[in-house]
Amino acid sequence: MALRPAQVNIKALDAPAVGRFWAEALGWHAYSPGVTTYVGPAGGLVWPDPVAVCIDVVPVPEPRTAAKNRVHLDLATTSAAHQAELVAQLKTLGATPADVGQGEVPWTVLTDPEGNEFCVLEPRETYRDTGPIAAVVVDCTDPRAMARFWGGALDWALHEVTDDHAVLRSAKGVGPYLEFLRTPGVKTAPDRVHLDLLPHPGDDKEAEVARLRALGATDLDLGQGEVPWTCLTDPEGHEFCVCALS
Repeated sequence: MALRPAQVNIKALDAPAVGRFWAEALGWHAYSPGVTTYVGPAGGLVWPDPVAVCIDVVPVPEPRTAAKNRVHLDLATTSAAHQAELVAQLKTLGATPADVGQGEVPWTVLTDPEGNEFCVLEPRETYRDTGPIAAVVVDCTDPRAMARFWGGALDWALHEVTDDHAVLRSAKGVGPYLEFLRTPGVKTAPDRVHLDLLPHPGDDKEAEVARLRALGATDLDLGQGEVPWTCLTDPEGHEFCVCALS
């Protein structure tokens, strides 16, 4: 038994607008099958996508706090020219340059129209085949502990683990990486960005949730009431949800 990341959940005051931004940013399409705005590859709404970790933008009434998100996206580029062109395009779409203390680095830090941080990376061989999302990056204090929890939670392969960095990716070698980066500070506010996980067909969702609790996950009450997904936090307090296959 194991789970896989199906989508990145982004909370927004204006979900359709934020969804359109991310669709343009990634070269994907925005779909509105219900209350949320789903962003995924062109060709019609496919959920879950067999390769990509897609985006679901969920409307909420509360604006984001000033605290930096502990989860963000890294976008892949294929050349220096592509990186410059993408950054320029994103700015015209409503992205804003951001200073998160990165100093002089070869990547560009931006925020989306509602202030969610993300990075446009310089071309890297590691991300040549990921698609437009190179990685989902999680700030943490102990990458080794995160590797133990998330390595046990997911069916993804562990590629690297050090005191500063842990990296997982689908065992099929497709889609983005999931990276845990040692970062100063601790989580102080709920994130606007989190992962939604899915069991595989035939696996029991409740059994998977029980397994996650045994690994160190904690139940999370956001006032969600009776819903078909289960809200949890990992051992460092990062929120995530286990969804049900429809």
